[in-house]
Amino acid sequence: MESVADKTFEKINFTLAPFSKGEYEDCIFKSCDFSNTDLSGCKFIACEFYDCNLSLAKINDSIFRDVRFSHCKLMGLLFYTSGSFGFSVAFDHCNLSHSSFYQKKMKGTVFKNSKLEEVDFTECDLNNAIFENSDLVGATFDKTILEKSDFRTSFNFSIDPSANKIRKAKFSMSGIPGLLHGFDIEIDRNA
Repeated sequence: MESVADKTFEKINFTLAPFSKGEYEDCIFKSCDFSNTDLSGCKFIACEFYDCNLSLAKINDSIFRDVRFSHCKLMGLLFYTSGSFGFSVAFDHCNLSHSSFYQKKMKGTVFKNSKLEEVDFTECDLNNAIFENSDLVGATFDKTILEKSDFRTSFNFSIDPSANKIRKAKFSMSGIPGLLHGFDIEIDRNA
């Protein structure tokens, strides 16, 4: 397995040129296309991805430790198939629609200005997570630990407080309907 450190990869289409399996540490990936690429078993440690497309990439047993994604497409990724030890990621201006983090431990994860349409957070540990200005339309929260998480600037979420742990989580007044949605009650915003 190849070991690569402190290298920048720019404008590479890995759907045409095969991606070398290995351990990548302190590497930067800019404007690369990993869509449908098999990244299984790869290790990414302290790496940064900018303006990359990783949609539908296979990430079985891949390691993501202290990895940042910015302006990336990560649609349909099955993060629950990746390695759990040391899993640590952050997202800024990313599209993660239709991805799944089922049962992932993601304490303190930051989702900033991201599209999280129909993302599965079932049974995740998102303690202290930050959902800053992110769209959570259709996202699934079931038996999810959301304690001390910050949803104050996120929108379009529907979270059932009786099916999730939300103690000390932060919500704005405009987000209250997202907490009451499952109770089938009407809220008059003009009253």
